[in-house]
Amino acid sequence: MVLTFTDAAVDPLFTGLDMTVEPGEFLAVLGPNGAGKSTLLHTVTGTRGLTHGRVTVNARTGFIPQQRMFSPDLPLRARDLVNLSAAHGVFRNRRARRGVVDELLAEVGATGIADRRVGSLSGGQQQLVRQAQALADDPELLLCDEPLLSLDMGVQRRTVELIDRRRREAGTAVVFVTHSINPVLRVVDRVLYLGPYGHVLGDVSEVMRSETLSELYGTHVEVAEVNGRLIVI
Repeated sequence: MVLTFTDAAVDPLFTGLDMTVEPGEFLAVLGPNGAGKSTLLHTVTGTRGLTHGRVTVNARTGFIPQQRMFSPDLPLRARDLVNLSAAHGVFRNRRARRGVVDELLAEVGATGIADRRVGSLSGGQQQLVRQAQALADDPELLLCDEPLLSLDMGVQRRTVELIDRRRREAGTAVVFVTHSINPVLRVVDRVLYLGPYGHVLGDVSEVMRSETLSELYGTHVEVAEVNGRLIVI
């Protein structure tokens, strides 16, 4: 295993979470705003403490944070930020091996913005830079906090394909916070759904059901499938 929660709680968001994530597994984390999805990831990185229980991480970890725009005045290019991440652990000159930065930018489809100042980039372009940073340390566990925000449909699809390919080829475990299951529906192994009245963990067919979500929300919720997409009403 690469990640384990044991009777974990962050009051008042969630309690009693027992979960293990295995190498190569794709776990989607869903739930309404304020349910604790991002907080869950921050307990893994150590920037938020649990109020009860334990979280154990046995993996190099990469993190794609929720979108926050870089300052327009930040005097760094896209390649500079990725270089800083790729040079982690390098003490002399703080530069990654030649070609590594270009490879990372190419992997996420950001070659064309390599030499632009990050503050001048669109929100979607900045997200690509963050993806490259998250992959720089060859992570065994990839934490993704709404990584598809500000990306158009084509780039969303390429992003999901990139992350899915990495977990299949490199065995990287993925914990993917998202507001909708549909972009990752064909690649996800399990779903953790955090709701106002508890949480549930299971495969898509177990979790994305009217009865299950109604119990989590404390009111009637309808889950319908329309043209291969799941709609929560």
